[in-house]
Amino acid sequence: MKLVVVSAGLSVPSSTRLLADRLAAAVDRQTPVDIQVVELRDLAVDIAHNLTNGFPGRKLAEALDAVTRADGLIAVTPVFSASYSGLFKSFFDVLDKDALVGKPVLIAATGGSARHSLVLEHALRPLFAYLRAVVVPTGVYAASEDWGAEGLPERIERAAGELAGLMAGLSPGRPASKPTVVPFTDQLAALNISPSGV
Repeated sequence: MKLVVVSAGLSVPSSTRLLADRLAAAVDRQTPVDIQVVELRDLAVDIAHNLTNGFPGRKLAEALDAVTRADGLIAVTPVFSASYSGLFKSFFDVLDKDALVGKPVLIAATGGSARHSLVLEHALRPLFAYLRAVVVPTGVYAASEDWGAEGLPERIERAAGELAGLMAGLSPGRPASKPTVVPFTDQLAALNISPSGV
C-alpha cells in the first residue's frame, strides 16, 4: 500500500515535517506501507504558476499524481492566521476535484500555541469533507509545548491506527465484509415484541 505525506512546513528543520514523519512512521508500524513525502515548500513556484496558467510543472504533476494514486494520505500544515497555510490550500486547489473521493486522510497541524488546536475541526476537516475524502476521527495538533510532553505520542498512535485500519480495509486485495442483516421479526423477538403488537 502507498501512503503519501503532504507537508506544508516552510522552515528547515520544520516541526510540521517532524510531525508528518512521526505520523507516517506510526502508520508503517501498524501496517507496512510505501511512504512518499511531498514537501510543498519545494513546489511553491510550480503551484503559483499552475494557479495562473493552469499547467503544472513536472515536479508538481508528479506530486499531484502521487496523491491521486495513494491508498492513504497524511496532510500536515502549520497554522497561519488561525487556519491552514496558503501554500497548503493552494496545493489542494490545483488537485483534481475528484482525486480524494473515498480516500482515507489523516489531518494534522502544528502551531506555536494550543489555542489554535481547533484549526483541525474548523478548517482542515471541512476542507477534506468538501473534497469527499474519508477523514479519520482523530486529528493531531502539536503546539510548541507538546513536543516531549505526555499526550502527543498517544494521539499520534491512535490517529495512525485509524488511518492504517481504513487503508487496510479499503485496499483492493482485501474483500469488503458484508453487513449482518437481522430479520425484522428476529429484532422484535429480541425485544419481546410480537409482530401483531407492532
